[in-house]
Amino acid sequence: MRQIRIFDTTLRDGEQSPGCSMNMKEKIDMARQLETLGVHVIEAGVASASQADFNAVRAVAKELRKAQVTSMSRALAKDIDATWEALRHARYPRIHLLIPTSDILLEHRLKKSREEVLEQTAEMVRYAKKLCEDVEFSAEDATRSDPAYLAKVCEVAIAAGATVINIPDSIGYAMPEEYGNLFRFLRGSVKGAEHIPFSTHCHNDLGLAVANSLSAILAGASEVQCTINGIGERAGNTALEEIVMNLKTRADYYGADTAIDATQIYKTSRLLTAITGVKVQPNKAIVGENAFAQEGENQQHGVSGKSVYEIMRPEMVGLTNNKMVLGKHSGRHAFNDRVKELGYSVNLDLSNTLFKRFKDLADKKKSVSDRDIEALVRSILAQEIPKSYMLERYVINSGNTITPTSSIALTGVDGARVEKVAIGFGPVDASFNAINKIVGRAVKLEEYSIGAVTEGRDAQGEVSVKISSEGATAKGYGLSTDVIEASILAYINAINNLIYEKTRIEQ
Repeated sequence: MRQIRIFDTTLRDGEQSPGCSMNMKEKIDMARQLETLGVHVIEAGVASASQADFNAVRAVAKELRKAQVTSMSRALAKDIDATWEALRHARYPRIHLLIPTSDILLEHRLKKSREEVLEQTAEMVRYAKKLCEDVEFSAEDATRSDPAYLAKVCEVAIAAGATVINIPDSIGYAMPEEYGNLFRFLRGSVKGAEHIPFSTHCHNDLGLAVANSLSAILAGASEVQCTINGIGERAGNTALEEIVMNLKTRADYYGADTAIDATQIYKTSRLLTAITGVKVQPNKAIVGENAFAQEGENQQHGVSGKSVYEIMRPEMVGLTNNKMVLGKHSGRHAFNDRVKELGYSVNLDLSNTLFKRFKDLADKKKSVSDRDIEALVRSILAQEIPKSYMLERYVINSGNTITPTSSIALTGVDGARVEKVAIGFGPVDASFNAINKIVGRAVKLEEYSIGAVTEGRDAQGEVSVKISSEGATAKGYGLSTDVIEASILAYINAINNLIYEKTRIEQ
């Protein structure tokens, strides 16, 4: 059976979607999990875009040992040089070249003729090949390109040394049958195509990204570019989890499979949600909260009869049926076993911190759910960066007849304690204003999101914030049974992230 390689661009195309930006540590955490998931190629960003992007690509390249690491580059020598410099420490590097091929982009963006683009393609692929053995060539806006001309460009790229040819539906314009036929045409007419893997890259503007990618697989594509949760520019990209589970569930139809460890899908999805703060819609296929829920009478009867209506089992994507309830009397051994069953591997220091937080939570809640434990892990991972400020105490005065006031005391890295008082439109706004006084920065709150980890009055509240200051942005995450405290912790976490990222860039 054919094996389909998964090329994940969550850290590049996915990160370009509004609200999904990541700092370097978050990118490394996400890249590690993608490697655990079994992703074959990880696109870590655009190294030539900025110093921060360059540093992130280089850090991911140094970190990973199994997956190939790539970075997208325009077909320009200076961009290729920057890309290779960031990738050269990778165990398995790949340069990903992009050049437009549709007449509309040639005329309005490149302002070059077809012949000039053919020459540029040959020259730049050869240039990249001298630096890196593995070179993927992408024909931007391929689905609106003249097929005969597109075939010429692909042929020139292959002759110059390209090892993978990518045919993107860059604006989500193609229909599944059209997209599949384009692959059949190119693979049948381009000289050397029989020896080269062809790759898909589809956008979801018309809701067809997954359908188009699957159509291309039927037409012979052997690599799919996609993102976790389908995030990406505009309406997003092909959703990795949907491609993988289509292949796993209907391998008989596609005649193809993938080596992705599907049991890591749910955990990977939840990690991305925690990092970006962008939640998955409840009815999202595979990873949505309702993906395996059954409420209709007939469906519930089917489930009780071991799955008349169930084409996938939740365990296949990493959802467990373990119903063991953890509470304040649960021991370390039982808790550690549960953490492992949820797919988390933690070191001794993190395990000790996690168990202490669990016991504190168990004193406040009658029972601790899997989602509570996952949230605890995420909150601790979010706090792993160096802490410029830590919360010591807070006091809130609020009501419908007084102006909300917050007194916040923080300690710095030098142990010095600073306390400030501020007013605001509400207790959260007042707390943020007090923190701004302490850090001495003009900080703007860009996004604020609050949600309950589980149902019930004793549920933990998780808060995600995004802040900006002096042209830089950062996100923060906080968790507590008290939503005011969760908000304060998230804001402090964002401040620490902001300072940390600025320090890294200046280095």
